[in-house]
Amino acid sequence: MAGTRTVLVVDDSATIVKQLSKILEESGRYKVLGHSRDGLEALKAFQSSPPDLVCMDVVMPNLDGVQTLRMIRQIKPDARVVMISSVGGVADKLAECLKAGATNVISKPFDSAKVLQVLDSV
Repeated sequence: MAGTRTVLVVDDSATIVKQLSKILEESGRYKVLGHSRDGLEALKAFQSSPPDLVCMDVVMPNLDGVQTLRMIRQIKPDARVVMISSVGGVADKLAECLKAGATNVISKPFDSAKVLQVLDSV
């Protein structure tokens, strides 16, 4: 799998994690390093095995996506983090996510081609 990029998927929904992981793995361009259910797990996973990219939900228990994004960027200022938001929440959270250092935002439900297009561009 030469040229593949590693990804940490962070979302409290097992269904979303499964859908996104399938899109990434089946593309042949990405390898999912692991999954985290909340921001606290994501920080531990990021520190133990830093991925090339993080795909992270905005709304999660314990530590939300924006707070986690800020902490990841403190650990690694050039970290590439793509935030995941529901369609209704993208407009509201887009500016906040980008200001906090997100590389881009993708919306649920996922469009496979759009997800890969966004991730390929970061």
